[in-house]
Amino acid sequence: MTADVAKTKAQLKSEGWCVVPDVLGAVRTGEVLARLWAAADESERRGMPTFLPMLDPNASNVRVFYLLELDTIFRELIQHPLALEMVREVVGPEFLISNFTANIARPGSKSMALHSDQSLVVPEPWMEPWAVNIIWCLTDVTFENGATLFIPGSHRWTSRSQLPRDADKRLRPFEAKAGSFIVMEGRMWHTSGANITPDQDRALLFGYYTAPFLRQQVNWNAGLSPQTQASLSPQMRQWLGLDLTANTGRAVDLRPLEEQFAGKP
Repeated sequence: MTADVAKTKAQLKSEGWCVVPDVLGAVRTGEVLARLWAAADESERRGMPTFLPMLDPNASNVRVFYLLELDTIFRELIQHPLALEMVREVVGPEFLISNFTANIARPGSKSMALHSDQSLVVPEPWMEPWAVNIIWCLTDVTFENGATLFIPGSHRWTSRSQLPRDADKRLRPFEAKAGSFIVMEGRMWHTSGANITPDQDRALLFGYYTAPFLRQQVNWNAGLSPQTQASLSPQMRQWLGLDLTANTGRAVDLRPLEEQFAGKP
């Protein structure tokens, strides 16, 4: 396993993405999927729609937001040790949890806009990888059932002007088995795929993590109930930016001078 992780990390560094297979067993994957559908129902009950016309052309894309509030199982997944190991590989030892959402592509779903997640929260130029997605596959993911489509090498683009006119022709699918997760560097340009199957759902969870100096996409103080916040560990509260000090001392080295330069010539 150590050798396999080392290999995937090397691919991640070189290509901006990798697949980590067989992280969840079949039973656990099925449990998460069932509870995702329950979370979708609960989201609708609370008045948070699962179809957003600004993102998707039809209601065949089911989107579930605020997963961390809706079920404890998602609060467990967002802290999965192997996922966090890959997050640190991209953004460094310190990070914040910016968002956690789901996208279920049902038959007939279409693609959303082409974008990079880092471009949504940081103005260009995009010189460093300050964001990463951990994409949990709750079903087998194929081109036909709506796999996320990405442009290989686009994580090295530093501005929107570098998008080629034939960008839509360069898209390739992230394909993986249920129970795996995909690591996608935040500068990678991508879109949701179209589900052209007659009867297959494609269910993905998107854990979005960023460098600690970036404001999160979700204000977790407003997005998490007092009951949920009270259940969180001190470490989880820090990752969610819930504490008074927020990111103070997390983006720079504030150790005493003699410790900062100990052992250096």
